[in-house]
Amino acid sequence: MGLIEAQAGNVKFVVDDKLLYTETDEWVRVEGEVARVGITDYAQKMLRDVVGVELPRQGAKVKRGQAIVVIESIKATAEVYTPVTGTVVEVNERLRDEPELVNKDPYGGGWIVAVKMDDPKELEQLLKPQEYVERKQQKK
Repeated sequence: MGLIEAQAGNVKFVVDDKLLYTETDEWVRVEGEVARVGITDYAQKMLRDVVGVELPRQGAKVKRGQAIVVIESIKATAEVYTPVTGTVVEVNERLRDEPELVNKDPYGGGWIVAVKMDDPKELEQLLKPQEYVERKQQKK
């Protein structure tokens, strides 16, 4: 995993150069037919201390852009949107007892859900790491 350090406004954050990103601060790690999804370092810094994660049920059918997870923090509640259409094949059960993993290791142990993709071509609509950084910097 190669990390790219960036800054948008007063927020310093990193992106993993092996992942794809959404405008709404989710990341995607492609593992064959499965898209593993989490929130970015930037997003977890905006939320601050995560205290709860409401996970979808395994087997749920999801559509790209659908809110599938709710993250609760001391600062706010945020929805996580699925970047691909498909079926939830795995959820990170550790987050039920250790929601702080989203803060401590957003690109590793803090992953949230894995979706078996119906149409891998949807990945073409996601942002490459540098594009994501540039979008964050333009908004600040």
